[in-house]
Amino acid sequence: MQIVDSHCHIDRIDLSAFGGNVERMLAHAKELSVTQFLCVCIDLEHFDEVFSLAKNYPQIYASVGVHPCELEGKDPSVKELLVLAEHDKIIAIGETGLDYFHVEKIAADWQRDRFRRHIKASNQSGKPMIIHTRNAKKDTIAIMQTEKAEQGVMHCFSENWETAKVVLDLGFYISFSGVITFKSAKDLREVAKKVPSDRLLVETDSPYLTPVPYRGKPNSPAYSYYVAEKLAEIRGVSINNIANTTTNNFKQLFLA
Repeated sequence: MQIVDSHCHIDRIDLSAFGGNVERMLAHAKELSVTQFLCVCIDLEHFDEVFSLAKNYPQIYASVGVHPCELEGKDPSVKELLVLAEHDKIIAIGETGLDYFHVEKIAADWQRDRFRRHIKASNQSGKPMIIHTRNAKKDTIAIMQTEKAEQGVMHCFSENWETAKVVLDLGFYISFSGVITFKSAKDLREVAKKVPSDRLLVETDSPYLTPVPYRGKPNSPAYSYYVAEKLAEIRGVSINNIANTTTNNFKQLFLA
């Protein structure tokens, strides 16, 4: 069995539990059958660190992008994103999108402009997007449609089924995180039950959103196992089924 953590921030994980050692963290993940990782970039100031992980470890891939909540630091042009995305281990554009939880909609023109630039870079590079949306689903979808976003994933999905259908109709994948294990996520589990099997991904978003049974403790890519386990329970299939399905979907979206 092989599980892929399709969205994690390895560069931001506190490695003290692993003796400060990336290799030990990866070995811990392997014990739970998590053997590949997409380390997602959220600002250009730390891109070199993210890229270095991908270059140094064959099981780690990386993305390039600037998160919608990053208020400081460099705001990239389309050309800059394209140059940074040229390497084969950079397999995605993002994390990008809109977040009106931290930034009011009326003050977020710069977020929307940034999102459009990432879409253009994704379309021109042929590399899929990683989209974050929070309290901004209407504008996120509208910009995806207007800019003709071609491919990617709505990561850490936490919206309703109506939104999921629109995302799927646009040809995008949907990724579920440890949120589906939370007691409060009953409605989200209903959505997870309905997403077509060929559009599913699993992730940790570590070091954030630690799943049950480790909620309240630091998250780790290894815990993709518990996301896959919960998704299997929700959908009434084996964890092997979810592992194989989501691994094949990851390869189809990011590596084909």
